[in-house]
Parts: sequence; C-alpha cells; structure tokens
Amino acid sequence: MVKLSEDYVIGSGDSLSIFVYRNPDLSEGGVSVRPDGRISTPLIEDIVAAGKTPTVLAREIEERLKKFVQEPNVTIIVRNFIGPTDRQIRIIGEATDPVAIPYRDHMTLLDVMIATKGLTKYASGNRSIIVRRMPEGKTQSIRVRISDLIKDGDISQNIEMVPGDTLIIPQSWF
Repeated sequence: MVKLSEDYVIGSGDSLSIFVYRNPDLSEGGVSVRPDGRISTPLIEDIVAAGKTPTVLAREIEERLKKFVQEPNVTIIVRNFIGPTDRQIRIIGEATDPVAIPYRDHMTLLDVMIATKGLTKYASGNRSIIVRRMPEGKTQSIRVRISDLIKDGDISQNIEMVPGDTLIIPQSWF
C-alpha cells in the first residue's frame, strides 16, 4: 500500500490567497502559481511555491518580508487547487471528458468516472486499465471493468485510486 502525505503540496495552476496580518497592502487575494511553479507578491518578486506546503511557503515569505516589515505574520490559503502532477489522476481515452483531476483522500474509480462524466458511446469500459507507478519506479497495470461498475453496479470494481494513477479507457471494436 502506498503511504500518502497528510499535508497538501502546492502545484502549478493552484490559486492562493496570501494574507499578511496588519498589512493589507501586502496581502493578495488571487495569486496564481505559474507554470514555472513560482508566484509574485508585493515586495517579493519571484518565489517558488510549487512543491511546498502552504505553511512552508508562508514561513519563506515571512523571512523575505522581514527586510520591510517588523515581525510579519503570513497565512497562505489554497483557494483553487490542481496540485502537483504526481498527485493528479489522469483519465485518457473514451471518457466523456478526459482530464487530469486532483487527487482527494479515498478517491475511488466511481469518483473518477463521475468527474469525467462517464463513458462515451464508443468506450469499451470493461477493457479499461489503471496504470499505477509503484514506489520502486516500476508500473503496475490493473484491469478494471468500468461498464460493470457503472451499468450493473458491480461495486467490486470500485477500487481506490492512488495519486499519479492513469486510467486508460480503450475504444470498442466495431
């Protein structure tokens, strides 16, 4: 079983609010993490945010603000999250809305199918595969029968997803 970190890690595309106590001019309500993983705020030009927890980023901003503000107190709030790519679930192939979605604790295959709006009419859901990266760098292929889960309610197919999983839904043969 893969052990998951309890703390959220900021990723590119996340939207953050930065609150500097008693300094509204330094607070920012909608800071987006750029594709390079950095953010910019007043008095602090570029700082890497991706790969850090909100608390770690807040302490780093406090350190940089000490040049300008006496005893800064910074809070980071994640407003809209995508997360780092290794914490996303990717869905490719014959899903109605193939997409990468942020992993949530105890996310299941059914949660993923709801997020992607189900299967297309051309999908061969019972031939689907979850590709899972293992800690030692190898990959594991897990066969899943999505059509049985969705149409017949076969709850045994509703397996728990792991951050970094890729769900491949092939097209049916005509």
